Amino acid sequence: MATTSVKVSAKYQIAVPQIARKKLNIKKGDRLLVDVQDGVIVLIPEPKRYTNYLQGLHSEIWKGVDTKKYLNQERGAWTDSTNG
Repeated sequence: MATTSVKVSAKYQIAVPQIARKKLNIKKGDRLLVDVQDGVIVLIPEPKRYTNYLQGLHSEIWKGVDTKKYLNQERGAWTDSTNG
């Protein structure tokens, strides 16, 4: 995407350029998350449902792990700690 500039209004507002709106499917009334990273402003469309947005996040840490066994061990630790 080519770099586009926007002007900050007297009320500190900006308009999202058409090319960005189309690529990200941003519609009137949508909300954007504003993040500042190393001196750069990042605008991210706010997810409609955070559970869908976060699904699979950091899934790589569970590769090769028997998740059922892990959960059973954790649950066992909870049970054991309440009897102590």
